[in-house]
Amino acid sequence: MTEEQGATTGVDDTENTTDRTLHVRFREGSDDDLEEALAALDRGETPDPQFEVVFHDPGDVHLVTRPKSLELLRAIVQHEPASIRETARLVDRDVSQVHRNLTELEALHLVELVDEGNAKRPVVWYDAIDIDLPLVKPAVDSDEATV
Repeated sequence: MTEEQGATTGVDDTENTTDRTLHVRFREGSDDDLEEALAALDRGETPDPQFEVVFHDPGDVHLVTRPKSLELLRAIVQHEPASIRETARLVDRDVSQVHRNLTELEALHLVELVDEGNAKRPVVWYDAIDIDLPLVKPAVDSDEATV
């Protein structure tokens, strides 16, 4: 993980979760969700998992939303391919292109490439993506006011 981006996945209990939405945020994460999870832990409860990725580079947000990325993510969620090669067949694209795109998505914490023998199996742990992209400038007293 670079200092340009951060990721939190909350509690690793995705099997019993009804809402597996990845929240992609630009510049700022959601402190409310973190505070709710910590309060639940304080009460001895198991909090619902929270899937969030925060990007600081608008190019990273573009990588998520480009059609080729969405096509790959949908194919992985719907078909659960056993390898990158199988994923390439599903989207009717060259294996090397799919490998490059999946490696980019892995670097953004959107896909996990799991070693299984001689193959890498792409895994997506969410069913939907919610993108929060504010169009207003940050407050004047913010460090980001000059961006």
